[in-house]
Amino acid sequence: MNPAGGGRRACVIGWPVAHSRSPMIHTYWLAHYGIDGSYDRAAVAPEAFEAFVRGLAAQGYIGGNVTLPHKERAFELCASVTETASRLGAANTLWLEDGHLHGDNTDGAGFLGALDQDACGWDARKNVAVVLGAGGAARAIVDALLARGMNRIVVSNRTRARAEEIAARAGGPVEVADWDARSRLLAGADLLVNTTSLGMVGQPPLDIDLTALPPTATVSDIVYVPLETELLRRARERGLRGVSGVGMLLHQAVPGFRRWFGTTPVVTPELRRLVEADITSSH
Repeated sequence: MNPAGGGRRACVIGWPVAHSRSPMIHTYWLAHYGIDGSYDRAAVAPEAFEAFVRGLAAQGYIGGNVTLPHKERAFELCASVTETASRLGAANTLWLEDGHLHGDNTDGAGFLGALDQDACGWDARKNVAVVLGAGGAARAIVDALLARGMNRIVVSNRTRARAEEIAARAGGPVEVADWDARSRLLAGADLLVNTTSLGMVGQPPLDIDLTALPPTATVSDIVYVPLETELLRRARERGLRGVSGVGMLLHQAVPGFRRWFGTTPVVTPELRRLVEADITSSH
């Protein structure tokens, strides 16, 4: 066994959390790299979250991932956070260091990692990105696109006020457009990103006309259940490059594993097949 692991324990904290595939991902990496460690699920209600996090060390944990609905509260409880988490006001990755709780937000890094791996060269043109939705994922993705040097980002959401909040917080070349204009926004866009739940199993499909998208554009949908959403299917039929949410799920896990277990893991085709098979069998 690799002594770097040292029997370390981490977990994913959420409410609910049974659906999380983080244990599958991290358990795969622990076995792949021969590291003595474990990764668990922790179903923690909002009213019990602070006590659970403050008791991580007593429970034998060195850190963990945080999922809905705890990301903003996790950020508030940290003694120190990364610049990214500070800009976003939310943390999805926690670790203990020198007796203090530290936090990061890896959603944006996961999004870029997925694009880089699944649509290599997507950022050769960085003129315009259209982001649909205005939740926490949209906030992280806008932040990541700004860091990558996107020249113009247009955010469109069914509730315009939430999109305006993202634009105001992000600063830079971020604009807001009405939801009804979403199809027209695609003229000249280099990247379309769906961060809404539309297209997810049990949700209505995303109603958008892709005709105006240039043939060089990339379409990203952070939904991963189903593996190929209606949006990605239509993009594929038009010959556009599509990136599913599975890539973001996998890549956002990399920084946390490195923090907890001392090894930078690689998102391999084998791991992706494992996760995709689980999603397919579950739905």
